[in-house]
Amino acid sequence: MVQLRDDCFNNDGKLLQANEAIEILLNCVHPIINTEVKELRHSLGRIIAEDIISKMNVPPHDNSAVDGFAVFYDDLSQENDTKLIVGGRATAGHPLPRIQKCGEAIRIFTGAQMPKGKVESPDTVLMQEDCKIETINNIENVIIPPGIQKGANTRYRGEDISEGSKVLNLGTKLRPQEVGLAASLGLTSLKVFRKLRVAIISTGDELFEPGVTLPTGGIYDSNRYSLLALIDSLGCEVTDLGILPDSKSAIRETLNSAALNHDAIITSAGVSVGDEDHLRSAVLDLGHLHFWKLAIKPGRPVAFGQIGRTAFIGLPGNPVAMMITFLLIARPALLKLSGAIDVLPRLYKVQSGFDYKKKLFRREYVRVSLTIDNTGELVANKFPRDGAGILSSLVESEGIIELSEETTQLKKGEMVKFLPFRGVS
Repeated sequence: MVQLRDDCFNNDGKLLQANEAIEILLNCVHPIINTEVKELRHSLGRIIAEDIISKMNVPPHDNSAVDGFAVFYDDLSQENDTKLIVGGRATAGHPLPRIQKCGEAIRIFTGAQMPKGKVESPDTVLMQEDCKIETINNIENVIIPPGIQKGANTRYRGEDISEGSKVLNLGTKLRPQEVGLAASLGLTSLKVFRKLRVAIISTGDELFEPGVTLPTGGIYDSNRYSLLALIDSLGCEVTDLGILPDSKSAIRETLNSAALNHDAIITSAGVSVGDEDHLRSAVLDLGHLHFWKLAIKPGRPVAFGQIGRTAFIGLPGNPVAMMITFLLIARPALLKLSGAIDVLPRLYKVQSGFDYKKKLFRREYVRVSLTIDNTGELVANKFPRDGAGILSSLVESEGIIELSEETTQLKKGEMVKFLPFRGVS
């Protein structure tokens, strides 16, 4: 089950700064402890539950990086052409079946194991296009120009990975390159954390499923579908508990039931202070809230707490605020619960293409797209509308820039921190 500390700071309702909230979050959340073994073919997106130590060298032998001729460097003249007899060939998977002699060249192909020598082994490969072939009386010779460096075009045993080295860290999320790396070690399966079980809920009498005819005052529930996609992208097992009415008893019952067999519960809407926002009080009846209001825009009403040993994250109802607070708060929490080590989003410096004013002591996230100016610099251009309910702005933007609590005025040309949506999918 999820491990959450019961003694975390229980906020009294004041606005927390974003850094304080993230510190509370990461101190309270701990990885699930259950693990399983997955076949390598089905391990993509999973999180490794142990360090991977290589039991072999990769590559396992010296090999050629090009098609050409394997030679002893000491056989080569440094001032004039060198003529060597071609004494055989080595191809990938089919090494030279004998010892290479000094004074001869071996035709070798990319990936082929370097031949062995009697005392020293051949140590240099000439690219075939740099050499000339001369055949006299059915004897093939290669003419090699001077100037080659010793060891050229040779890939050495253990050059990529050395035996005994740690190649993958516990908490690493497996991308295609990590899967390939594990395969290069001959591994067929990996020990991984089991998938996090996450329940999602939307609340609100105004919400309806896509496909039905909307009544007066009704809207389609887009947030739940965005959440489904976001959580799917993290490799979690998601339970869709649908739309709950603005009823404390219904919300309380559903939360209590969901907490019994899920590691985390994420809700959308209902954590503000309105008369029909029952979610906060329902959570407090069942468990704890560590914070529930942040000094950020968009997304002030964000709740983090626990029901028993199950993490609870309450996100705002406005679609843009929901998406941004998911990336900043919910995503790191779910990744850490899943066993990941690198959980915080990475921001990049870009140049602002606009002027902007904001309030002191509040962190703001502004939707932008990037262009490249005539000097080659990336420039962030603001989406023209600011509303937290404009979901299309997330489609038409490439990411968000972060403006610190201390910033009150942004000038065009200043450097800003940019979070690409692509980087957190």
